[in-house]
Amino acid sequence: RPGGAGQPPPEGGAECSGPEEPGGRGGRRLRTAFSAEQLSTLESSFQRQQYLGAAERRKLAGRMRLSEVQIKTWFQNRRMKLKRQL
Repeated sequence: RPGGAGQPPPEGGAECSGPEEPGGRGGRRLRTAFSAEQLSTLESSFQRQQYLGAAERRKLAGRMRLSEVQIKTWFQNRRMKLKRQL
């Protein structure tokens, strides 16, 4: 049975994309577990450009097999991390 307890996350490093609560109402998404390769790509993109436009975000999401929302959220969180460090 795929996706059972104790199974590794699906290819691409992302965990389940649905809400935790059965029935799809309320709840929160599970935390995305980015692979080392994905983090490296995201960090290098961030070093070049801290803000991505829609086209760049679409391209990056397609290349990395992640959703645009995951890319957008990662960049928002990374900018906040940079702000805290400064």
